[in-house]
Amino acid sequence: MRSVTLRAEAHRRPLAGHPWVYSNEIVIDQAAKAIEPGSLVRLLQADGRPLALALFNPRTLIAARLLTRDLDAAIDRAFFAERLARALRLRERLYGEPFYRLIHAEADGLPGTVVDRFGDLLVVQVNSAGMELLWPEFQAALEQVLAPDAILLRADSPARGLEGLPSYVRWAKGERTAPIELRENGLRFLADPAAGQKTGWFYDQRDNRAAVARLAAGASVLDLYCYAGGFALAAAAAGAREVEAIDRSESALALAEKAAALNGLAQRCRFRRAEAFEELERLGGKSARFGLVVADPPAFVKSKKDLKQGAKGYRKLARLSAAVTAPEGFLFVASCSHNMPAEEFAHQVARGLRDAGREGRILRAAGAAADHPQHPWLPESAYLKSLLLQLD
Repeated sequence: MRSVTLRAEAHRRPLAGHPWVYSNEIVIDQAAKAIEPGSLVRLLQADGRPLALALFNPRTLIAARLLTRDLDAAIDRAFFAERLARALRLRERLYGEPFYRLIHAEADGLPGTVVDRFGDLLVVQVNSAGMELLWPEFQAALEQVLAPDAILLRADSPARGLEGLPSYVRWAKGERTAPIELRENGLRFLADPAAGQKTGWFYDQRDNRAAVARLAAGASVLDLYCYAGGFALAAAAAGAREVEAIDRSESALALAEKAAALNGLAQRCRFRRAEAFEELERLGGKSARFGLVVADPPAFVKSKKDLKQGAKGYRKLARLSAAVTAPEGFLFVASCSHNMPAEEFAHQVARGLRDAGREGRILRAAGAAADHPQHPWLPESAYLKSLLLQLD
């Protein structure tokens, strides 16, 4: 095993518990540059004392991702099986059915790795060169701990490009050709892991969908960016009078319509293809009003350079959404952009309300569900922000 050495004083953060070491904190000499990206290395302090075992990539900003402080650990199937079993015990305490995010990267001790569970199907995102090299051992651990019928590799995240990794989608075990069924908060949904967004479903909004649904009884609901119907069906099941759900993806809308039928909710749900901003402008021009409006868009801020423009997007979304929210109605608005700070997101929503001439109060500010835990030293990993408001 090769070794890489930290610069003077650069040991403080990783010694305190931070799981990342940046390239400017490591001596990137010719020997370090020659190490294959993703290799397992011993991370040494400037004085030569060993600090941890890490996955090293000399070509990226996050140069080292810590795996363990046990310098004698074998990073093999047994190592991964132990971490998977620990994550599984937590999820089984949280949820009564096998539909959840099983592995949430560093927070579960597996850097750059995501595993979403859909019963006996696992969907895996590997976003670091180190875990890519270790995939055979990790797959063996998945089969040992969970014995899945199928494993899908969604290796198409933009994060892989930063690691110098190719993009692909392939079945590592088994194959599913039809949409799969999952259950959440007592409802049945359909997802397409191979062709849908990310892993096919957004488990992170589970708790927010339940919170919003509690306000839906008797209300007319507008669900923008509805995807496969998560918020829409939750609201309908909770007693919404009618639900208008908008998305630009025909395939996602088809899944939502089928799920509405599965749950006996088709009579109260209408799914339409449209662009959210255009639809809000149209509805506002008709003076349409809804008792509950949900605005859960894709990321507006995909990198730090997009922050200014993305902030304007959230402000505009809040303004247009507030304009179609009825007096004493409710507005839920979210951001999944990890580059959008929570304080800035809340500020832009407040500005959007002011632009719409509306006032109100925040009832709930929340992030992702508990199966998306946050590493204590990675506040930037708290990517999901949401506000639930009542408007006057």
